[in-house]
Amino acid sequence: MPNRFVILHHQLEDSEHWDLMLEQGEELLTWQLLSDPMVPSNFPVSTLRIGNHRKAYLDYEGPVPGNRGTVRRVDSGFVEFEKITPQCFHIVLGGNRLRGRFLLRQQAEGWSLEMAGRP
Repeated sequence: MPNRFVILHHQLEDSEHWDLMLEQGEELLTWQLLSDPMVPSNFPVSTLRIGNHRKAYLDYEGPVPGNRGTVRRVDSGFVEFEKITPQCFHIVLGGNRLRGRFLLRQQAEGWSLEMAGRP
């Protein structure tokens, strides 16, 4: 069975961001995206690597525990890990909206999500 991914729009009282979660084993590798990845002109998207999340978030929408806003799924599908190094994840996303090859690349100022082509 292929690994799954989800992008959640995380709405807080005074801000918003998008969470990219990639299934790997029993956890979701998670990055906070600072702009909407559904808008092609936003690429590359600045991101922050945050702690891994529970797999329950693959199918969850609603309030975040601890009074930390709400999340709504904006895309989901499969993820294929083509290559992983400590500084870069080469992935293929097969979502309903986000499809193709992408790089999650660590840089001096943080991480970025970059388009790398169509599968």
